[in-house]
Amino acid sequence: MATKAEVLDFIRIYADKMAEHRQELTDLDQAIGDGDHGINMSRGFKAVMEKLPTVEDKSIDEILKSVGMTLVSTVGGASGPLYGTAFMKAGMATKGKEALADEDVIKALDEAVGGIQFRGKAEKGEKTILDSMIPAIDAIKACINEGKTMEAALIEAEKAAWAGVEYTKTIIATKGRASYLGERSIGHQDPGATSMAYAFQALNEVAQKGR
Repeated sequence: MATKAEVLDFIRIYADKMAEHRQELTDLDQAIGDGDHGINMSRGFKAVMEKLPTVEDKSIDEILKSVGMTLVSTVGGASGPLYGTAFMKAGMATKGKEALADEDVIKALDEAVGGIQFRGKAEKGEKTILDSMIPAIDAIKACINEGKTMEAALIEAEKAAWAGVEYTKTIIATKGRASYLGERSIGHQDPGATSMAYAFQALNEVAQKGR
């Protein structure tokens, strides 16, 4: 069961990671994109952290919706609408919840994927956020189906997310600015998949804290 405090903890840890890895994500994006992914994500989550104290006492869905709306309004490029939509869709899936059971977490993640797919018109295998996100969620579902705890599932989810990041080096980008490079995009790791892997790293860190 994920508590509201853990949801807030996840947002804070993820914001820290976007600040910490700002240069790495920007360097990755300079190779195949607009060169601003790290700058944009760091700026967006700085704005999220400024807004967070005003919604900390609200319900989980309102907190997630606030994060999403803040990202949409402050993150440039494709990342703002994609990450913003993901958080807003996750919020809609958790409406009225004061704590999240395993099935609530999975539903929120599935809705987030659906939001990204709708907004970005992307599928797994196109060198995007989804190439780390979908394998991570699949790993969670497989673990829960085997009767494992969410804490154990998130360890596997983070591993799957980073494996997905490695996979993006082997495929051609067919979405966004990176798609202009065609075959020259092979060998480069996708910055969006990387920033998403840090989200699962943050989720895992929160889960292991609570053990």
